[in-house]
Amino acid sequence: MMDIDRADIVVSISGRDVGKCYYVLAEEDGYAFLSDGKTRRVEKPKRKKLKHLRFESKDAGRTAIKIRNGEKVTNSEIRRSLAEYTVTAEEKGGM
Repeated sequence: MMDIDRADIVVSISGRDVGKCYYVLAEEDGYAFLSDGKTRRVEKPKRKKLKHLRFESKDAGRTAIKIRNGEKVTNSEIRRSLAEYTVTAEEKGGM
């Protein structure tokens, strides 16, 4: 199992949000703070245990770089980046 860090893309493997992709905004004490830019916005991220998440990708896009550097990220940037990721993952046969 790979460690989950800031700016990684993860997928929920338990709860009512199973299969949903999120960006990790922060990680602390066994919990990740997640945002998808739509239902879970940057202002109020979802708090979820790391054991309930599956690592999906170490994104190297502009949004991930901003998250890693601690810069302000908008909800629309996160939505756009996750949408691009899911499209490319489906084309490659992933997800």
